[in-house]
Amino acid sequence: MLVDGEWKTDIEPYTDESGAFDRTETSFRDWIQDSPESRFQPATDRYHLYIARNCPWAHGAALVRQLAGLTDVVSMDIVDPWREDDGWEFTPEKEGCTPDTVNGCTYLRDVYVAGDPEYTGRVTVPVLWDRKHETIVNNESIEIMQMFATEFGDYGDEGRDLYPDGYRDEIDRIIDSIYDSINNGVYRAGFAESQAAYNEAVTDVFDALDHWNEVLADQRYLAGDRLTLADVRLFPTLIRFDECYHTAFKCNKQYLHQYDNLWPYLRDLYQTPGFVETVRMEHIKDDGYYQGVITPIGPGLDYEQPHKRDELPTADETTAQTP
Repeated sequence: MLVDGEWKTDIEPYTDESGAFDRTETSFRDWIQDSPESRFQPATDRYHLYIARNCPWAHGAALVRQLAGLTDVVSMDIVDPWREDDGWEFTPEKEGCTPDTVNGCTYLRDVYVAGDPEYTGRVTVPVLWDRKHETIVNNESIEIMQMFATEFGDYGDEGRDLYPDGYRDEIDRIIDSIYDSINNGVYRAGFAESQAAYNEAVTDVFDALDHWNEVLADQRYLAGDRLTLADVRLFPTLIRFDECYHTAFKCNKQYLHQYDNLWPYLRDLYQTPGFVETVRMEHIKDDGYYQGVITPIGPGLDYEQPHKRDELPTADETTAQTP
């Protein structure tokens, strides 16, 4: 982590006194807004996204960029998923990784220092950089996703409306629900340092998966018939579940592919144009969650097999639910 702009290798604990995983709050929380009064206004070639392919939070931001048609509006660089003492590194010689094409940095921590020379905190992805003011706009994944979905309508190719008016309150409720129980729940299980903390976390994960498996029996997506930010938020966790979380994070009560509805739902998303382009399983497995150990060869899932989810009723015939 950085302390007053200086890199420290002795990382602060991930858990609290009870042994429960404690996620650190992000620090850069400015907002791109299509308004004359905004310091950060949407524009082509002004903003730059830094991601790692193994990180589910960065995956969500990259996925909205893809689905919203912003690949030619917001540029993107990809750090090496393998982290050592110096943190996230740019290794363009490695397949699927890039150099830092904006700031010319070797390490992502140097991007943080360029944005704030006195920065104290973790160096995380995603990072949204502003070329005009030479600073970090935001490093909170869900806020970057929301900005990409709402503030660039006049700039990108015609993409999906992932955060439509009239649905936003419902989408936000779903996102809040799945964040604590599933998205962050797998981390609470994987990083728990007490049996009680682990038991609570893994129970939350599977209670939520059971709930959504029931909901998805009658509707195609989390909020009804339409693909929204809620689905995009859940996808990075689901695509990693059987491949990584089941084993590496001890979420082994059940495989995702054993669920009657969640498994076809995941395949439905994977086969939707824009999703598969953001998945690099070798980054996720070999250099991510199994870094430094032997990588399990399984489970060898076929994400391309037919899902039949397009046979479900439309939004007019169903309603969204939250746990």
